Amino acid sequence: MGDFERVRTHMVDNQLRTNDVTDLRILDAMGELPRERFVPSAKRCIAYSDQDVPLSAGDGQRFLMKPHIFAKLLQLADIGSDDVILCAGCATGYSVAVASRLAGSVVGIEKDPETVESASALLVDLGIENAAVIAGDPATGGASEGPYDVILVDGAVEVLPQSLTAQLKDGGRLVVVEGRGGAGVAKIYVRSGDVVSGRFAFNASINLLPGFEKPREFVF
Repeated sequence: MGDFERVRTHMVDNQLRTNDVTDLRILDAMGELPRERFVPSAKRCIAYSDQDVPLSAGDGQRFLMKPHIFAKLLQLADIGSDDVILCAGCATGYSVAVASRLAGSVVGIEKDPETVESASALLVDLGIENAAVIAGDPATGGASEGPYDVILVDGAVEVLPQSLTAQLKDGGRLVVVEGRGGAGVAKIYVRSGDVVSGRFAFNASINLLPGFEKPREFVF
């Protein structure tokens, strides 16, 4: 067993199983996919750590979500083998790759063209044929490829755009972390006809996904 295989196993055993992730499909997918390939080479040593792993610098910093929170969101979504999934803000494509092991097809949407190109190439290199990453604004979703059984927002939000929930099928689920830092909570939204209702699932603290900030209020 190589070093990355060893730490991948430790991630599953010590971060996922201990946080009530019991779906064997998720455990197998995250135990097999090389998470280290989805981060810059300088960050590979922390690819499996229990933290949001930075992928870029600056105000628009992107990251891979903490493994156990990501896994719990997938489990919360109750993904079926024929489901069509949208990963909004998929960055380098890790969420897309994992979801592709659970669903019928997956669409990832990412704003930066270079990131889209590299994520697409990595999916091809890993032999993933039922998933694609396309260019677009994660906050407006991918209506042209929808509607979706499941939408995963790949980062925390201050505001959840109605444009995303509008792309759910009847019975579709959207999973997301709302709020910054210690105030963050994971929620699931379910569409029933024209009504979308949400409920609390668990406490969760992850970094904010750029483009989902609350508009600044004008102060006199």
